[in-house]
Amino acid sequence: MRRPGGTDRRRLLFVLGLAVAVAVFTATVPLLRDWFDLRVYYGAVDTWVHHGGRIYDYRVPGTTYGFTYPPFAALGMLPMALVGLRTAIAVGLLLNLAALGVVVWVLVGPALRRYGWFGFALAGCLLALLEPVRDTFSFGQVNLLLLALVLSDAWLLSTGRGRRAGVGIGLAAAVKLTPALFIGLLLLARRWRAAGVATAVAAAATALAAWAAPGASRFYWTDAVWDTARIGQLAYVSNQSLQGVLARLAAPDEPSRAAWATAALLVLCVWAWRTSRALADEDWTAAFALTGLAACLVSPITWVHHLVWLLPSFAVLLHRGRPRIAAALYVVLCSSVVWLWFDDASGLDGFLGSNTYTWITLGLLLWLPVGQSRVGRVPLSRRARATPPAPRPAAPAMTVASDQPAPSLSAGAAGRAAGPAAGTRRVSSSVPTGSTCPAAAKPQSSSERASSYTANPPPS
Repeated sequence: MRRPGGTDRRRLLFVLGLAVAVAVFTATVPLLRDWFDLRVYYGAVDTWVHHGGRIYDYRVPGTTYGFTYPPFAALGMLPMALVGLRTAIAVGLLLNLAALGVVVWVLVGPALRRYGWFGFALAGCLLALLEPVRDTFSFGQVNLLLLALVLSDAWLLSTGRGRRAGVGIGLAAAVKLTPALFIGLLLLARRWRAAGVATAVAAAATALAAWAAPGASRFYWTDAVWDTARIGQLAYVSNQSLQGVLARLAAPDEPSRAAWATAALLVLCVWAWRTSRALADEDWTAAFALTGLAACLVSPITWVHHLVWLLPSFAVLLHRGRPRIAAALYVVLCSSVVWLWFDDASGLDGFLGSNTYTWITLGLLLWLPVGQSRVGRVPLSRRARATPPAPRPAAPAMTVASDQPAPSLSAGAAGRAAGPAAGTRRVSSSVPTGSTCPAAAKPQSSSERASSYTANPPPS
């Protein structure tokens, strides 16, 4: 008989070895970005507070890139002015680790809990290899923090605490515009209170920033917000949005705005249709996943590290019994395959290969399982079990089982296969599974590649 202690020691050694391998891979193969984006945040805030400069006038020395977020984001980063750069990097790293922990717990926590600490450690190591996640860490980006804020509202909605929802989405939308589409999701779901809270929080945060920095707010909302050139080249291979696809097709010319608007409108129509199906079944997991996918597609610029918004979709695939599809997509998103077309995205191979991540996002939007589940629901958390959501009105002939399960992460309706004769009712779905330039000379393990943004962009 094996001793439990021996098993734990073997698991600990395995996790430590895997963590070291992941760290070595991340530091050498794709190359760390030297927290370039965090340096942008730090420099802009430091210039604003200590040198009397303006937020949007700051540029990273040797580049043309500066702060590109709404003024409230700079307001939220003011504590950086109280510490040195190294401390700011350390704090940013810890915040991203905490945010990743929240995301994992909300999306797959109950399923991993059966494996204890080993399951969470293994999931963390695997996620660290995913290109959008590792780039978020090495750039010092805020993507995981925003995803955690949005998923906190998803958790509230799926566990019957919808009266408290909206704050996370509102704050995320005030920091970055892309999460504002989740307010549209709340409206689509007719969660008027949550939508109102999210809108009010975003408006209040924006008003606070306008009071604290009126000049910066005026400049951002009248000028900078419309100027995508401040962020980077649309045709740059890291831009995995619909706009990026069109820009690479049209290069060196500018892409057609009418074509982009048409494509974006079609994506939003598909999103509204498929999300409505998910919401009809109270499938919050898929609803939030679909919204993250649509936001990545319609945003003018979606750098690779923004694709952490695909994580809820992976959770949906796992909960719906599609582990092989999830594994295949995971391998592709770890491969940095789009960078093979960094120098030349022309031709059929360039069209298909340089936009690989866009095709994955579009494919998930079209075919992500919605409203039907092959596996039983996994309880979201012990707290969720204790506080189940209000049941839907049941048909007179149906009775509610006394051991009715609480909502879980798996989408679809539990007990659907049993049907009315089983004496069960349908329960609500769960929470969704849910600039910049590298300081080093050879990003993405090639001396010719640049990070999400480049100080020396390739010739147009």
